[in-house]
Amino acid sequence: MSAVLSPTISPTPVVDLGIATLNPQTFKVACSNCNLRELCMPVGLSEAELTRVDELVGARRRIKRGEVLFRNGEKFSALFAIRLGFFKTCVASEDGRDQVTGFQMAGEIIGLDGIVNDHHTCDAVALEDAEVCVMPFDKIEELSREVNALQHHVHKIMSREIVREHGVMLLLGSMRAEERLAAFLLNLVQRLHARGFSRSELVLRMTREEIGSYLGLKLETVSRTFSKFVEDGIIEVKQRQVKIIEPDALKNIVNSQTCL
Repeated sequence: MSAVLSPTISPTPVVDLGIATLNPQTFKVACSNCNLRELCMPVGLSEAELTRVDELVGARRRIKRGEVLFRNGEKFSALFAIRLGFFKTCVASEDGRDQVTGFQMAGEIIGLDGIVNDHHTCDAVALEDAEVCVMPFDKIEELSREVNALQHHVHKIMSREIVREHGVMLLLGSMRAEERLAAFLLNLVQRLHARGFSRSELVLRMTREEIGSYLGLKLETVSRTFSKFVEDGIIEVKQRQVKIIEPDALKNIVNSQTCL
């Protein structure tokens, strides 16, 4: 699984990635000039260390809506920092349906699932046109041994993933439908606000069916719960646009459980 329920969170040489899948267009980009740098890379790096990181993260890939960034079973070779767009991660259930395991947005790292056994364990699908910065993992490991801040940051990301897994288990195991959806909306708007967006308004890039798959709820239950929140004056909904009118009411619904 990859995070949904976790609170916030110019030219350089192009890196030869050795990745043939999707045959994406490659760009040049510098982390030091990226407005998402503080979200996906360690802070407090020296100028020399920034230069080293710039050399590490030297390529972008464009992924069209509906295309797959990596697939379950594919050999793991890199982590991806999302620069633009939204993704979902999912696995195929025994009955052939896709089980959504997470939603990821700009400023977040995707692909950690592949570290365990050198192969990805889920599909990562773009929910809208997206761009990612590709970070070859062997180069990350090499540079982490020299730049302590980078090593600490990678460990922090992994630890956050473990904490999020525990949060999802709590969410699915002990919360009612209203609590699950309230926690989901609060977390989503918190993460978006960390990226400069509104504290109370958001556009859902995922369908209600995908939300239900992630939260362990039927589509009808998700739609009914959205309608109840609207009737209670907690939110306003116009197609995929959601405005949170009473954030405290959503927090109360979660019964004071931490939104991970």
